[in-house]
Parts: sequence; C-alpha cells; structure tokens
Amino acid sequence: MIHYAYIFITLFFLISCNSNTEYTNPYNLPEDFVDVGQFIPQVIIDARYNGENNFTGNRVDGYLANKCFLREQAAHALKKATYELTSKNMTFLIFDCYRPQRAVDQFIRWTEDTNDQSTKEMFYPNIKKDKLLGPYIAAKSGHSKGNTIDLTIVSMKDNEFKEMNMGSKFDLFDSKSHTVTNLISSNEQENRLFLKELLERNGFENYDLEWWHFTFVSEKNRDYEYMDFLIE
Repeated sequence: MIHYAYIFITLFFLISCNSNTEYTNPYNLPEDFVDVGQFIPQVIIDARYNGENNFTGNRVDGYLANKCFLREQAAHALKKATYELTSKNMTFLIFDCYRPQRAVDQFIRWTEDTNDQSTKEMFYPNIKKDKLLGPYIAAKSGHSKGNTIDLTIVSMKDNEFKEMNMGSKFDLFDSKSHTVTNLISSNEQENRLFLKELLERNGFENYDLEWWHFTFVSEKNRDYEYMDFLIE
C-alpha cells in the first residue's frame, strides 16, 4: 500500500487539474522520449525490473533508476487517460515503460536457464519456463520502441492509494492473467475492462494475454527502432 500525507493528497489533485505541466529533459534522453514521472506527476511509478520483485528474481540489465520513459506521442495519450482517472480519485501505477534491448536479451537468457526455477511458484506456476518464450517473452519487444507500457489503476481510500483488484498480479504468466478469462470474479473482470476501455479511448491497444500490457498505436510506431539506452 502506498501512503501519502494529507498535504500531498491536496497537491496531487491540484496538479491533476493543470493540463499545462511544464516538461524539461534533464536526462538527455533520445529525441522524442520523455520522462513520464516528470511529464505526468500524478502517476505512481514502481519500476519492477529496477529491483528483485520480478519474474527473474533479480535487478534487470539497463534498469538503474525507478523511472519510466515513453515516446512523446504515447506520453501525451497516457496523460489524457490520467486526467480521466484523477477526476475519480484514481491514478495509474506503472510497472514498466521503455525497456532497453539488453533487458530483453537478459529475459531470453533467463528462459534458457531451466535450472533456475526460483520464481516459478510466484510467476509461472502452470507453464514450463522454456514455454514462456513466444506468448509472454519475446526476443524483440514493443517496450524497447518506447511506446508500450505495463500498468494498473490505484484508487484513494482512507488517505492511501490501493491497487484495484485485477484478479492476478503483474507478470503472472498464466491464463488467469488473460484480459478476458473465466478464472476470475465478475468484479475483477469489470476492473480489467475498465482499464482496457480507458486506455483504448486514448489510443492504446491491449495485449490479450496480459491485462496490464498496452501499446500506443499510430502509423509512426512502425518506424520506431528498438533502443538500448540506460534507464537512469
């Protein structure tokens, strides 16, 4: 659970009403990339691959800070979706955005190391590790183009943000995590569809095997290259 003091809560909603938040690029990011934490200060970032709380059980190559970078078009679309949420005392909790290619390469090596099953029970209980490659882990990821994001919704209750119940956790590689499934309750399914419909209204497309995974879709996306700069 994520705790906030009363004064921060007040500032949060004052800021959320201002659609003209200034943005600068202090990290010398590649052209067309923005720091989402600065560009949309209302969101909460929990970069899971910057620590050990992820399916590899380790910090992932290329992640040196709790930051989220996106292409400018995708960031603007996410900002619009965020404004819809803040009016309901909600916001986004972001798990991953831009992903360096070196991180993707580490994921591939991890799938090939079948001796390491330390995270199986928590992240892939019903599928063999070497079968994750393809449906859940790819050699090339839209994340590395900077237009894909993994996220959920949190709502303010009793002066703290609590995650909306989606029926399965982030990066659970299982049919229970499919966006539409009969393995969760009707309320959990409604929550997933609420997230999906909100982001679709703002130009994102969901990956149907992962309720948290969305890609901003535009003609320009086709020309984006896979990037490998550090997240720092």
